[in-house]
Parts: sequence; structure tokens; C-alpha cells
Amino acid sequence: MTKPFASLSLDLDNQWSYMKIHGDNGWEEYPSYLDIVVPRVLEFLKQRELKITFFIVGQDAALEKNRGALAAIAAAGHEIGNHSFRHEPWLHLYSEADIDAELAQAERSIESVTGVKPIGFRGPGFSLSEATLNVLHRRGYLYDASTFPTFLGPLARAYYFMTAKLDSTQRKERKALFGTLGEGLRPLKPYHWRTAEGELMEIPVTTMPLFKIPFHASYLLYLSGYSSALAMMYFRTALTMCRVSGTSPSLLLHPLDFLGAEDTQALSFFPGMSMPSSRKLELMGEVIDQFAMRYTVVNMRTHAEEAARSARLPRVVPRFPALQRQREAFTALPLG
Repeated sequence: MTKPFASLSLDLDNQWSYMKIHGDNGWEEYPSYLDIVVPRVLEFLKQRELKITFFIVGQDAALEKNRGALAAIAAAGHEIGNHSFRHEPWLHLYSEADIDAELAQAERSIESVTGVKPIGFRGPGFSLSEATLNVLHRRGYLYDASTFPTFLGPLARAYYFMTAKLDSTQRKERKALFGTLGEGLRPLKPYHWRTAEGELMEIPVTTMPLFKIPFHASYLLYLSGYSSALAMMYFRTALTMCRVSGTSPSLLLHPLDFLGAEDTQALSFFPGMSMPSSRKLELMGEVIDQFAMRYTVVNMRTHAEEAARSARLPRVVPRFPALQRQREAFTALPLG
């Protein structure tokens, strides 16, 4: 029997982007672990004959020191997506003109290194706005993958503010991070956004059907710190619920899913970074092998194309929390 399809993607957030969001000094020097993690992930995927989507940050593509690692991703046959230029999770507060400039700059940098112009986008920190959707449509994107349907956004934001080292200005610009409770009401299955510019495919990052709680790889690694058996049972339950509900999952990976304590000391504040890379690779192997056993694993572009062929997709009018006052406050802050 033919297995249903499911997609796999990796947001290639770099060390400097985690430091920037955490409020750490030194991020402006753009410290990078791409030379470590990219070969490691490419070998991991090659062993399993998987082709996935890498969402690349434009700023990394603009730096000569990262060109070899990023070019290797495209050379290995993986899809290249746009993850913005500056990797600022408050992208949803940008004006439409600034969003257009941000995406265009990322596109130029990414294409110059990989030879590929992205047609898929994921906002940093799942940031999304109607203005972003308008820009994506005008720039010819096939799909967006920025929605993360979960009720846990406010909890994640509270944890972030407790652990990050932010000044008052940074707190102001980041006070809407990770969305509201309303994010949990968004669909799990692909759909079309219906905007003033036209329609655009949305492929949500899949959360557990009904409960809308995360099961992406970083969350599973966090659970494995308590019990590996519990983490795998949780993952299998989530996949079973996807099958029962007819949801083709889109599973999300991050670089820190493959990096251990011995690879970088600067990110010790991040959950799971006390674990050695060998243990992480073992756990990730279990997760991805379970995923591939149940599904035909494809990249995000193929997921979008398959979804468009397989069903009449719902049309959804963009409705985002009222952000006008936050945007007004943000426009007084310098970008970058």
C-alpha cells in the first residue's frame, strides 16, 4: 500500500540569530556553526535518502564564510526556502515596504550562493502578517509555511521574557512574539490565504490534532531529557492522530537538534544544549526513521504541489491580532 506523504523542513537559524534574540552581546560579529551542522545534517539525510527543505537566512548567505556550507545544501538536491534576511521574529511589525525590501535582500543573497531563487517562505519565530502575505504573492512565492497552530504561544513568550536578557526597547519590539491563544484556532491542513493581492498556499507547521500541542523535533528532544521512551511514545501518538484526522504532517527541524554541548558553549541557555551531539543524533535517527516508516517524506514544495492536486483547499481570509499600536511603536525603532 502506498504511504501518504508528509514534509520535512529545517529552519537554518545560526548561532548569531539565537544570541540576538536572547539579547547576548557579540551577535553582531555573526558567529556561525554552519560549517559544523550543515555537513552533519546532510550526511544524516543522505544515509536515509531524504530530500527536504532548508529555510536559509539571507544574512548568512551574504557572508563569505558561509558560502561553502550553504552551496552544499543546494548541490545535495534539497529545496532552498527564504527565512528572511535579518531573522527578526518581529517581522510582522514591519511596514509592507520594509517587508518587501527584507525578502528581496534575502532572495538576492540566497540566490547568489545557491543558484536558486526561493519560492517558499517561513517567517522567523513564525511571524506573519497580511502585509507579508501580500508581498509573498507579488514576489511570486508558491507557499508560506509560517503558521504554528498552538495555544501555547503566550506561555512560550512568558518563558522567553523570563530567560532572555532584554532592555526596555527590546521588550517593546518583541512583546507580540509567538502569537496569541488564537493561533491555536488556525487550521492544521494546507489552505489558501485569500488576500487583496490574490491567493497563496499555507502549509502549517503541524501540531498534534485536536490538542494543538507541538511535536516538532526540538520539543521531542526536550521531552527526552526526562524520558526517551516518553518522547517517542508522544511522537507516535501525534503521528497516529495525524493519520486518523487525515492530516499530512509537516515536521520541523532546527540546527540545535543536531548540535551538542561540545559544539558550542554560547547557547547553553537553550533547552537541550547540555546533551552531547551523539545522543541527539541517536534520538533524531529514531524520530526521522519513525516518520519515514509511516510516510513518504517530501520537501515543502512537493507538499504544496501535492496538496493543491489532492483536494479542493479551503480559502481563508487573513485575520491577525490588532497590531496597529505595536506597529506605531515599532516604526520609531531602527531596523537591524
